[in-house]
Amino acid sequence: MITKAPYRFHTISEYHSFRGLPAPEHPLVSLINFDDIDLNADDPERLVLGFYTIALKRHPDAKLKYGQQEYDFNEGVMLFMAPEQVFGVSTTTEEKPTGWMLMVHPDFFWNTSLATTIKQYEYFDYTVNEALFLSKKEEEAITNIFTIIRQEYHTNIDRYSHTIIIAQLELLLSYSERYYNRQFITRRIANHEIVIRLERLLNEFFGKESLIDTGIPTVQEVADRLHISPKYLSGLLKSITGRSTQQHIQDKLIEKAKEKLSTTALSVSEIAFELGFEHPQSFSKLFKNKTKQSPSIFRARFESAN
Repeated sequence: MITKAPYRFHTISEYHSFRGLPAPEHPLVSLINFDDIDLNADDPERLVLGFYTIALKRHPDAKLKYGQQEYDFNEGVMLFMAPEQVFGVSTTTEEKPTGWMLMVHPDFFWNTSLATTIKQYEYFDYTVNEALFLSKKEEEAITNIFTIIRQEYHTNIDRYSHTIIIAQLELLLSYSERYYNRQFITRRIANHEIVIRLERLLNEFFGKESLIDTGIPTVQEVADRLHISPKYLSGLLKSITGRSTQQHIQDKLIEKAKEKLSTTALSVSEIAFELGFEHPQSFSKLFKNKTKQSPSIFRARFESAN
């Protein structure tokens, strides 16, 4: 089966035209009410937008696709898409979705603090089942910000409009980050299940006699196996355990190294090689950084005990 290439929109004006909407009142920022969008069977299966998109969506029978995976919208949720991400929307009934879709072209951030700080909001890289679920109070706060942004670019644009919209966008992004941190806590049971699955996966990786062929697992490999985006996984782990995915991998590596140092006669270089290190010096440096002692000194403790 041949998958069609995604349908690309380079500008907000192109998206407005495709949806049969009036031209945007500002070429670099627009807020669309889902009531004004017609979704039908002729829509492209996959879309790629050349601008940032923040959707606040409520529809009991709609699905949003990231790549080949779908996510159900049974509650009010937010999704964040950076430019060039692939997504699509499908519906199974004639009921229209409700909510808002904020679109901001990267050029709008030019010469503002968001030109660089937009990159720090990792939820733009979250995928699949990593949408932000909002409480009623949170949804009202986000909607109020959307309303202010819309009012600003609907009125006569003056020299204050750009600054005010940027300030509202920064507030929106900060609130979203706060709500994601809240979600990591309130969904603790589901998130703890992910931590348990991570522990099992790392045990599987490091349970092998040697990592010579496979190498040390990367954050991307671990996230792929857990079907979670790397940044969402690290954010979740930091919230629950205070440690990133990379730190969890290194902790398991050091645990395995201690086992080999204390129970085998392999040299430090041989152990480093079996653990997937090309250079023993890299292994020794990591071990000392994590344990405050060299592999040789750690081993000597057990040799003297015998």
